[in-house]
Amino acid sequence: MPAARVPEVIFGYTCANDVTARDLQARDGQWTRAKGFDTFCPIGPWVVTKDEIGELDRMTFHLDVNGQRRQTGMTGDMIYSIRRLVALASYQTTLYPGDIIASGTPQGVGEVKPGDKLRLEVDRVGVLEIAVAPDYAEPPANMGAWFDPFLVSRGAPV
Repeated sequence: MPAARVPEVIFGYTCANDVTARDLQARDGQWTRAKGFDTFCPIGPWVVTKDEIGELDRMTFHLDVNGQRRQTGMTGDMIYSIRRLVALASYQTTLYPGDIIASGTPQGVGEVKPGDKLRLEVDRVGVLEIAVAPDYAEPPANMGAWFDPFLVSRGAPV
């Protein structure tokens, strides 16, 4: 789809916090697993329709961790515009109503720890608040050696 036609197919916008276990990504090259844990991509709390947004390149967003500003960005400063991101995604993948495309992140990516509180605010969209669990889940018993990398990634003793 040409970038000029992208606004015709966008329904709306929401907040998304696309969490990545960077330790797995860097250490093992485990891109899929690094993004695949429960709770790693909360979205919401609602969808704002495109007619309520206005100019796509003037949306600002902020991420605070425990009340400290960690990231600030504007869609107009992204490497690829929203129009270009959707055009690229539609070239590679068949898109259907309800599909979600995450736009990426500005500088300031960093570690979050158990008990951290994250607050993502997107201009004209809203606020998504996330509380990181206060402790790691108990690992399943008797899963075998193949399961050890999962335990290590969560800081559990092997």
